[in-house]
Amino acid sequence: MYLRGWNEQAKFRFPAAIKLLKRALAHADRSEPTPERTEVRVRILFTLGLCVGETSGMDAARQVFDAARREITTLPDPKLRDQLNGSVDSNQGLMVMRMGQPDQAIEWFSRYINFAEREMAAAPDSVDAGFAQRLMSSLLNRGFAMAAVRKRTPAVADLERVLALSREHDQPEWKPFAAHALGNVHKQSGELAEALRRYEEAERIFRADDQPALLARLQFDQAEAMLMIGLSDEAGKHLDEALPVMRKEKFGQEIAEVEMFRASAALLDDQLDLARRMAKRSERKLIRRGSTWWMMAGLIELWAHGRHAMRTKRISNALVQKALALSEELAANHLVDESRLALLLATRLEIRRGRLADAEELLKRVPGPRAVTPLDHRMQRRLVLAELALAKGSRRAALTHARQALDELGRVRDQLGGLELVSATAVHGRELSELAIKLALEDADARRLFAWLERTRAQTYRYEPLEATDNNEVAERITEVRNLSWAILRHGLSGQPTAELRGKLVKAQREANRLGWHSQRWGRPRPVAGIGEVVAELGQRAMVSYVVSGGEMAAVVVAGGRVSLVRLGGAAEALESAQKLHFDLNALAPDHLPQPLVQVIGASAHKQADRLDALLIKPLAHLIGGRELVMVPTGELYAVPWGVLPSLHGRPVATAPSATAWLGAAQGGKPKTDRVLVVQGPGLLFGHGEVDKLATYHANATMLSGDTATAAEVMAHLDGADLVHVAAHGEHEIENALFSRLELFDGPLFAHELGRLRNPPAHVVLAACELALNRIRPGDEALGFAGAMLAGGTRTVVAAASKVGDEASAAAMADYHRALVAGAAPAVALAEAMAKDPFRRPFLCLGSG
Repeated sequence: MYLRGWNEQAKFRFPAAIKLLKRALAHADRSEPTPERTEVRVRILFTLGLCVGETSGMDAARQVFDAARREITTLPDPKLRDQLNGSVDSNQGLMVMRMGQPDQAIEWFSRYINFAEREMAAAPDSVDAGFAQRLMSSLLNRGFAMAAVRKRTPAVADLERVLALSREHDQPEWKPFAAHALGNVHKQSGELAEALRRYEEAERIFRADDQPALLARLQFDQAEAMLMIGLSDEAGKHLDEALPVMRKEKFGQEIAEVEMFRASAALLDDQLDLARRMAKRSERKLIRRGSTWWMMAGLIELWAHGRHAMRTKRISNALVQKALALSEELAANHLVDESRLALLLATRLEIRRGRLADAEELLKRVPGPRAVTPLDHRMQRRLVLAELALAKGSRRAALTHARQALDELGRVRDQLGGLELVSATAVHGRELSELAIKLALEDADARRLFAWLERTRAQTYRYEPLEATDNNEVAERITEVRNLSWAILRHGLSGQPTAELRGKLVKAQREANRLGWHSQRWGRPRPVAGIGEVVAELGQRAMVSYVVSGGEMAAVVVAGGRVSLVRLGGAAEALESAQKLHFDLNALAPDHLPQPLVQVIGASAHKQADRLDALLIKPLAHLIGGRELVMVPTGELYAVPWGVLPSLHGRPVATAPSATAWLGAAQGGKPKTDRVLVVQGPGLLFGHGEVDKLATYHANATMLSGDTATAAEVMAHLDGADLVHVAAHGEHEIENALFSRLELFDGPLFAHELGRLRNPPAHVVLAACELALNRIRPGDEALGFAGAMLAGGTRTVVAAASKVGDEASAAAMADYHRALVAGAAPAVALAEAMAKDPFRRPFLCLGSG
């Protein structure tokens, strides 16, 4: 009975464990009172104490632990007394740690560990597997507690000891627990990529062993690491997967903690009302349990409240005092960084109230960051310093603090792997970036604004990708995703249910993404483009870089060696028109649309194009003249096919995520057409004709079609190609941009796979729908299929941001390649091709042009 109860608590099924353990106690009580019976009762009691603590709180647990200790005093064997007291200490330490007091938990764990190590040193031959198991459990728990208080070196030492003991006593089942704990250590030390790698290692084992409860606990810690990077969506998916398991297994505190991290994700996404609601819900549950982790939920709720108060300019003294009181409570519980974060909030509130002397005094109480201080805390400290400097009238000092913060953020980004991780970090610099851009705009200094735009936007594209290393696990997951996608299509066509397959697909996509996060660093950082370099490379062209700040839109224009700032008025109208134009172009795309619909939809599209032209281009006419253009959009403007705007009909336009990204692509040299690849995917009405025409322009091209147009074949021929033309259907995946795809003979080719190319193609034409679309993340980080190609090293990508009919696409591409082989640059060739029918040929030339 006891063993069954112990097994249930090991699986975190505490209510079931309590029932079994109480029955075990009743069964033991029917035996004669002997030392053996007392020992059994003590073992049942200290296991029961842990379970009762999980369901009823620390006070109830302490009563059970005290009862166990009283019974231990009746035992005649001093060695057994020491051993059992150590076990009680270890379980009480675990309970104390769960209640949010890891520093006290370390003391409890150390009592047993010190006893066990003495026993092993005195009689190493007498150590059995059970003894080693108990020691490993305590070492593991102390490692978790050490990580929680950011004591990296002793935590790692404990966990390495667990791994050594597991090998010595042939107990490999401890490996995933140690990997999980090491993930926590690296997370608390700021080594987030390594933390994710360790978590992934543990996750694979827990999944393979079908341990849903252990996996749910792991996913909870993984979610925290993702939030620290900025991956709020991925963190939410982890928590959503873990929560049903926790409810099924009747977890207690973890459900409250999931709500707490859900609140943190909402705060990161600037959903302040949702963050406050979820944090308060979590806080109430944790207070009922007697867990001091309520303070963490309270801190999230306080920050959400504080941000709302700063925006509405309704900051009360009571709110400031609440932040100060919470800071003291956090400090008393040795939550050093969290205490400082609450103090920083109080300081920001005082700055906004105009109480600068009080703010300065508070800031003096916040020392510089420690080596293990989380990235978001560091950014908040820099933001407070910048805001205080600005409030005191020193704009220069404010910008210095912003620059130093973004430099620090860049150093963290430089160590990360995977496109999504590199992109996600921008969220932590969002407020500092907005502050710097606002100040540069107020100063009306075009050169300074240009420099700040390059420092704050599209940093993902600032990297020169490292040569890819083979990663069989990632390749296996991608193949699984492709096979599942194909199976879903077949099942859908035959009327079979697809729900189960779709669940597997989501899981496989998620695993592929995560494996890619820590396979290697994304790339070598390039320096931010200087205005002199850009002017020199532009030559007779002009660059227009759009920016939105405080609801207003402006453009920085670089033309003829001059840098100018043009204010364009409210941003809402232009961004709304960009969205409406995108919808109209989608509706206009079908090849055989009835003429009445063509007229109605066409009129609407022309109206939006005219409006965008008036808002975005005509105010710049005196600066750009008739020059070829390089456009650096923002937000919804990424989806605008510039050739549909009246002022830009027939004009060569290249679109780039930043001047730095454009400069890196443009300096790659003139495009060649020596190695040409043409790919024809399935299901195109005019596919054969399109490919036949291209064959007349590129006589030596490699052609892949039918059963040769597989993902593996296309990937093999993409590597090192000069020019690639893909005539295939495609789809932009909004929720998971790196799984945007091209449809090939054996299933989709994903944007995710492009990072595996050792020598990416120089020039790619995607004659497919919407593959120039991106998911726009903070920092104008644009992710999508075409974006992944640019970030991976391709210099020019021609693709559509809207749907395109097969017939229209084939005609446009024939014109494009005709001009290309005649010697035209890609942007020039595309301008000529679009000019014939721009609204049905809404292509973009991305990259160098």
